[in-house]
Amino acid sequence: MSARLAWLVRRIVLGVMVVLGAATAAFAAMHLMPGDPVQAMLGQSGRTPELVARVRHDTGLDRPLYEQYGLFLGRLARGDLGTSYQLQETVTELIRSQVWSTVALSLAGFLLAIVIAVPVAVATAARRPAWRRLTSTVELVLASVPGFWIGVLLLTVFSFHWQLFPAVGGTGARGLVLPALTLALTLVGVFTQVLREEMERALREPFVLSSRARGAGETTVRLRHALRHALIPLLTLSGWTVGTLLTGAVTIETVFNRPGVGRLLVTAVDSRDFPVISGVVVLSAAVFAVISIGTDWLYTIVDARVREVRT
Repeated sequence: MSARLAWLVRRIVLGVMVVLGAATAAFAAMHLMPGDPVQAMLGQSGRTPELVARVRHDTGLDRPLYEQYGLFLGRLARGDLGTSYQLQETVTELIRSQVWSTVALSLAGFLLAIVIAVPVAVATAARRPAWRRLTSTVELVLASVPGFWIGVLLLTVFSFHWQLFPAVGGTGARGLVLPALTLALTLVGVFTQVLREEMERALREPFVLSSRARGAGETTVRLRHALRHALIPLLTLSGWTVGTLLTGAVTIETVFNRPGVGRLLVTAVDSRDFPVISGVVVLSAAVFAVISIGTDWLYTIVDARVREVRT
């Protein structure tokens, strides 16, 4: 087995362990929560002891905890995420109907953040201190302000005052603009700070001095040499960010009243709909694991030294 194949197998095994750990944590959390999930499912109207007992039996909640856990893992191994207690639909179908809205929001916000962060970092790294201080202050504010506050501010200006975009519930391209911009602004500050610091470190390296001595222009030095060496930390941060965006969009989907996995998760937690909760958690963990493997693979493209280590 080659070193690269062994690395891939090891990463896949670690990814499966991450998904298993996340699923176990969700199972434990739901059973440690106070209250009776069956009574939460049925609500107050028409709830009789006979009905509670029947529902408890139908959902398997009357079995020993270890048996419930074993059945849960068995269904998970078969790709069966169960059926929603409240909606009586398969969790797979519920997630499929909501996930693309969240994926569109997450990718649009992430790509917009990269498009803003990279030029700002390249333009301000190791240059005029006044501009650097100004951009650093803006980045610090953006990184510190809660996402819902940015969303409310954008809604107030662009929807309520200027009426350029739909206020809530927009599902088309225009309805995606403000949520994606909100998500991007929460990421721009961190992305720009990390990329600029790494570029400033790269610009002090000997290979940059050698490139300048050979007559390379400042733009070439920054884009071809410094930026490439500064991308490794940004890739690491981006991989973690994209992996958490599926559930991290909860706040933004709530503020803008958008459909998506985030709102589905909030509704499931409120009603203690365990199959939906565990399904979203498993999906998020699986996405995180896959993106982590993809990010590590991108390292070998950006930095040849990483490729040499793994071959």
